[in-house]
Amino acid sequence: MNWKKYYDEKISTPEQAIKDIHDGDCVVMGHAAAAPRIIQRAMAEHCEDYNDVMIFHMTTLGDNECLHPRCYGHFRHVSNFLAANSREAVNHLAGDFFPAYFKDVPEMIGDEIPCEIAAFQATPPNDEGYCSLGVSCDYALAAIRRARSVIIETNDRMPFVYGNTMIHVSQIDRIIPCSYQLPELHSAKPSEVEAAIGHFCSTLVSDGSTLQLGIGAIPNAVLNSLGEKNDLGIHSEMFSDGVADLMKKGVVNGRRKTIHKGKVVATFIMGTKELYEFVDGNEDIELYPVDYTNNPFVIAQNYRMISINSCLEVDLMGQVASESIGMRQYSGIGGQIDFVRGASIAREGKSILAMPSTAANGAISRIKPFLTPGSAVSTTRNDVNYIVTEYGIARLKGRTLKHRAEDLIRIAHPDFRPTLIEEYERRFRCKFEN
Repeated sequence: MNWKKYYDEKISTPEQAIKDIHDGDCVVMGHAAAAPRIIQRAMAEHCEDYNDVMIFHMTTLGDNECLHPRCYGHFRHVSNFLAANSREAVNHLAGDFFPAYFKDVPEMIGDEIPCEIAAFQATPPNDEGYCSLGVSCDYALAAIRRARSVIIETNDRMPFVYGNTMIHVSQIDRIIPCSYQLPELHSAKPSEVEAAIGHFCSTLVSDGSTLQLGIGAIPNAVLNSLGEKNDLGIHSEMFSDGVADLMKKGVVNGRRKTIHKGKVVATFIMGTKELYEFVDGNEDIELYPVDYTNNPFVIAQNYRMISINSCLEVDLMGQVASESIGMRQYSGIGGQIDFVRGASIAREGKSILAMPSTAANGAISRIKPFLTPGSAVSTTRNDVNYIVTEYGIARLKGRTLKHRAEDLIRIAHPDFRPTLIEEYERRFRCKFEN
């Protein structure tokens, strides 16, 4: 086929493209830094033309105008992972949270998650007519295969990323050529508490390990603490600036990886402009759909697989809440349990859940006798392996309830240990020995 002729015929304005959306449709939108901002803006500007349009999305960086209050009632947001710009819509019942493991989202698209419209970003086509999905692969291919209409912003500032990220122009129904800088996620310098947590986590990382790191200050602090390690690999759902820094230093080289040797493997990339420039055309980095990267049986093939994720609170049995605070949905499960389980069955694998010992400026202990009522249990007590705070490491795997409680109390903030000890002595009818 003459793909260039096809490409030219499919070029649309944003206003033309969104005419493919009808009342009652579901629009599946791109994720993280690859969310289609021009399409979002056009939909928001014409929101009064729509009724009961469902938008499925996960984290979006920057200002997603479809989430503005004036769009309530026209768009209904369904999200598998909430962020600061989407919590408000869900709290106002203009949307709802969709509990699911990240790895299962592609399989659900077209069934549990309807998909009449797929709206994503990609690079302009190469000489063969293929566009790279750039910095976010995750569930895009599944949506593109199943949608009635595929709308793509071909952004000439989207990095070209290797792996299973290619779509051909013949798969696209509406093309919106554009040029804009991807939204950035800047990491703050770790606090003393976060730096201490990062140090403790780093002591559990051996040379030659393959790492998965979640999002946030603590995973970044861990990366900052790994500079003296050797031959680390990455098999993760997310790739951040900290990983790029370790690649530049030669610490991350994938030399000892079991699968995808020498390659950094992830499903999306989120960070600064410098990161996007680093990954552009970099053959050492490959993105794959999330049902591959987050499949525990794929993860487990990595020797010395180590997953490091954040959590919100832990009870004395070792139950972990990572996504909700009581009944208030805060974020989502993402790939936490996928990697916890994958690491647990990998040869010499470890899973680590890390958090500061307190919240609310020291007013609340994150280690509690019981989880906050209504909190979802993200990682069960049977799955949890290591818990880390700024006060140390508690290894819960293979420990009784009594011993788990003792180890967790020892890494709790000193101000809250008396209350936890009181509960321990009531529960186990014995004195706590420090």
